[in-house]
Amino acid sequence: MLNYTTYLHTTSDKWVTFVHGAGGSSSIWYKQVREFKEHFNVLLLDLRGHGASKPHLKDAFNDKYTFDSITKDIVEVIEYEKIKTSHFVGISLGTILIRNLAEKYPERVESMIMGGAIMKLNFRSQVLMRTGVVLKSVVPYIWLYKFFAFVIMPNKNHKESRSLFVREAKKLYQKEFIRWFKLTAEINPLLRFFRTMEIGIPTLYVMGAEDYLFLPTIRKIVDSHKTSELIVVQNCGHVVNIEQPKFFNDTVIGYLSSKK
Repeated sequence: MLNYTTYLHTTSDKWVTFVHGAGGSSSIWYKQVREFKEHFNVLLLDLRGHGASKPHLKDAFNDKYTFDSITKDIVEVIEYEKIKTSHFVGISLGTILIRNLAEKYPERVESMIMGGAIMKLNFRSQVLMRTGVVLKSVVPYIWLYKFFAFVIMPNKNHKESRSLFVREAKKLYQKEFIRWFKLTAEINPLLRFFRTMEIGIPTLYVMGAEDYLFLPTIRKIVDSHKTSELIVVQNCGHVVNIEQPKFFNDTVIGYLSSKK
């Protein structure tokens, strides 16, 4: 089972589950935990191979992960903790896992908070992926990760986010990085499905105004999906919860509180 931590509220029966992105860990939510646990029960997860969730023996000879298998990891924890429903808060690739979970287990999801959401790989990001496919077995993965982090979070005010994600990514193994990279390289059909199918679960996208790779697509999705809303955070890049934590916390807690 995944490594996870829970914070129980004395009176609330509402849960908020945080899902980090590829190369991160549950530690990226350190600017959220204190405020969220004052209002909700909180579940923090380390995805497989990340943080304290070490690779399983069953994965030792498995070169390929799937979004469904990683989603099941999350559901396994939720079932073990007897959490019937939860709000889900994700960042970056974590938003894809949350959307997939909502597709497979809609009865579990009260709402989705999609920070720095990835719902389409534009031409620039597809070129990055193809470059990574060519280089992934010959270049140390941390070099690739630093390069990707700089392309996605290029500005001076994104430095803290870049540094945090690179620091967490250093804890991965090369083989683990390649498994996750293969997963993201095969993402387009799934994202195409998510863009065209509205799921009917309340969804709040929280996107940085400087998230140049991914914000334009989210604007289009929100225009066509009736249950979706978009908040654009000024002076902010991809990792909204790190770069603008007070705005992120106030906005998300307000949104979730309105769903009680």
